[in-house]
Amino acid sequence: MREKYIKDQERKLKSGGIDRRQFIKSVVAAGVAVPTALAIVDKVTAATPKKGGTFNQCFASGSTNNTLDPMTNEGSAGMLNVNWTWGSNLTEVLEDGSLTGELAESMETADGKTWVFKLRKDVEFHNGKTLSADDVIGSINRHRGEDTTSAIKSLISPVKEIRKDDDNTVVMELEAANVDFPWVLSDYHAVIMPVDGDGNVMVGDGIGTGGYIVENFDPGVSSNFKRNPNYWKDGRAHFDRVENIVVLDSAARQSALLAGAIDAMNDVDLKTVSLLERAPDINILEVTSTQHRALAMRLDTPPFDNYDLRMALKLACKRQELVDKILLGHGQVGNDTDISPSQEFYNTELPQREFDPDKAKHHLKKADMEGIELELHASNAALAGSIEVAQLMQASCAEVGIKVNVNRQPDDGFWSNVWNQKGIGFVTTYWSGRSTNDWMFSACCVEDSSWNESAWKGTEAADKFNALIVQARAELDKDKRREMYWECQRLQNDDGGSLVWGYTSLVHALNKRIGHADKIASNWQLDGARSAERWWIA
Repeated sequence: MREKYIKDQERKLKSGGIDRRQFIKSVVAAGVAVPTALAIVDKVTAATPKKGGTFNQCFASGSTNNTLDPMTNEGSAGMLNVNWTWGSNLTEVLEDGSLTGELAESMETADGKTWVFKLRKDVEFHNGKTLSADDVIGSINRHRGEDTTSAIKSLISPVKEIRKDDDNTVVMELEAANVDFPWVLSDYHAVIMPVDGDGNVMVGDGIGTGGYIVENFDPGVSSNFKRNPNYWKDGRAHFDRVENIVVLDSAARQSALLAGAIDAMNDVDLKTVSLLERAPDINILEVTSTQHRALAMRLDTPPFDNYDLRMALKLACKRQELVDKILLGHGQVGNDTDISPSQEFYNTELPQREFDPDKAKHHLKKADMEGIELELHASNAALAGSIEVAQLMQASCAEVGIKVNVNRQPDDGFWSNVWNQKGIGFVTTYWSGRSTNDWMFSACCVEDSSWNESAWKGTEAADKFNALIVQARAELDKDKRREMYWECQRLQNDDGGSLVWGYTSLVHALNKRIGHADKIASNWQLDGARSAERWWIA
């Protein structure tokens, strides 16, 4: 009974029903010692969001090529965070990994093919325009069509028709049923922007419906925001101001955090986690994620079009060594598929690939490429430790007769100038795994995705994979969908150009003055890339 009474008093304190003094008086009267009562107060008040203050966060990557057009932005944690500081989507992935409507008040379908989205009323853009169906249609249409340069063209292309029933209702007709379709609309490229009087989307100025208004954006360097006074979402966007900087050097980020110059940083150098944990003012947040680390081999760039060479490289990788030395235990070995163990439909029966020099040599001989010399392009823009990943891969490949030269690339411009470029056949990479199997595969593996980083297409296995993806997204029977996605993973594991060596945890460091919910999101770094909206000054 006493525990229930104390919990009731905690809820009253958190909601403002009683103040600090009243709480202490009531629980002490119930037999709680004064020091314990004070500790409870500190814990409850720290977990209670408060308005005000400036939040300074530091991103580990950024590019001078970035813009405020979410359609073509790189997938760095910094740009995702920037997008969702000023913008909103139709749907949102919550901290627990579930999907909810964001600008969509509801989303309904009877057959998985026709989706009806009811929009929230009285939502305003930063320029004062009221959100309407026209804004949603204009924003989504930018990702459709043959000429679009959208990175999510393959995700949106199944939309056969998009129309409005009224100013607050959008209907999307798909070419085929897709039970996961609303998840796609939470992608960071799919931010909703206003249309002008001529129906043109107002792109490039960061005019959205998000919790903060853009004051300054210096690509690859910094961005500054002030709170949106007309923000429509309750219990979010607590800071008065948000100031972001990009610092590529991990030691410099850590020094800034320890000195109090920044409040939070992503992509903590795992070698320094124990040091940061000892700092009295620093909290380490670690969450098991869908993120994975990989080496991409492009099939459109010889010699990686050769199946046996790709298999030799997969067998030449010492995955456990990479997990031990690069992730320092903050993750687990990968198995050459983009679906992680934390995702639904992960293939638990797929044999784990291990370092096997004899088999690697067998495939190398079969390819008639013994003694071949390869160039591996590496950059720490693909997360801290990527240069060391390349060097360790260089050493293990040498044991099977493959000479690997490590071509160290600058962090700035890596994603736009090196990654996913035909002719650059072997690169370090990573993905923050999408929430569903279909979304993950559609983003990076299907033949018509502009982000098919291994250019995996044209082989018998790739053709079968692409056909299965179409079938699986329309399959309502969960057991049948599982079988299809298991087969997709098997096909990618065997034939694909993705050498996925590890599934990682997300590790962040922040000043203890920053408050956050007990659970933070694992789909992207920095609480689903929404730290500016979800965190507060404690």
